[in-house]
Amino acid sequence: MALIDTLESAWYAGGRAPWWTWPLAVLYGGVIHLRGGLYRAGVLRSVRLPAPVIVIGNLSVGGTGKTPLTIAVVAALRARGYRPGVVSRGYGGSQREPLLLAEKPDPAQVGDEPCLIHASGVPVAVGRDRPAAAQLLLDAGCNVLVADDGLQHYRLARDVEICVIDGVRRFGNRRLLPAGPLREPLSRLQRVDLRVCNGGIAEDGEYPMRLRGGDVVALVDGRTQPLASFSGQRVHAVAAIGNPRRFFDSLRAAGIEPIEHAFADHHEFVATELDFADDLPVLMTDKDAVKCRRFAQPHWWRAPVQADLPQAFYDALDKRLEGLRRETVSPAT
Repeated sequence: MALIDTLESAWYAGGRAPWWTWPLAVLYGGVIHLRGGLYRAGVLRSVRLPAPVIVIGNLSVGGTGKTPLTIAVVAALRARGYRPGVVSRGYGGSQREPLLLAEKPDPAQVGDEPCLIHASGVPVAVGRDRPAAAQLLLDAGCNVLVADDGLQHYRLARDVEICVIDGVRRFGNRRLLPAGPLREPLSRLQRVDLRVCNGGIAEDGEYPMRLRGGDVVALVDGRTQPLASFSGQRVHAVAAIGNPRRFFDSLRAAGIEPIEHAFADHHEFVATELDFADDLPVLMTDKDAVKCRRFAQPHWWRAPVQADLPQAFYDALDKRLEGLRRETVSPAT
């Protein structure tokens, strides 16, 4: 964790990155440039599937709100009559071969984020081979595919790219990994179709997004109560997400005093890690709750969030999909 803290200080707080990060960043940038060139030259080929593919991703490492946005996009597509499915790499899970998630998926097998997305009622497929996993969704009757965290995975051809930006941290020092937080150069933003700003102040060309909380839900029996009912109380706050600070700050904004317990993204919990030897409530993210239900205690709660975006964002997405639909219709003869 000390190394992570050092790097994040350099990325976002004006600290100095360790000397060894600079040559690695140069090497990383060269690999990115070479790989992109091989795809553009056709040496490496993308797989084109017979359905529109929407990719949701980001340029920087860490949590930017991709999963809540994916769930919101899927809900909007269903409301417009589409049959969407979500394809994911399944980070944090052991599954390697393409797999269509069953009714009660195991997060240790398929990953926490796919389980959370699947709980919203949408078909989800995981696997290292994303085109093969996506084909499982087509075979299941889906007619539009949403790739969660797939911006840098060019093997699956895409029709619409959505980039999520952390509106508070933005792009940090704007350097490539590991000297900075960027997976790709900032110039990549010019090639995406839609940019979404989660929190902070949206800049020109970005659609604002807010993560809205509400009631918290008990892991054991599903009972609910307002998050505000914990106002003025100390609670244990558990977060194994890309940016735990966002969760902790959201609790403080609700008047809650969190005792912070940050874990690495996709951390696989065991019961003893959440035994804090007191009776204080334990609040965690939805993403973490899917991994803790099997050993949950009555005073453990999950705090769901929903992504709020302007109608203009969904209209812009719908316009692009309609354009794709017109392109696939043969002209009258």
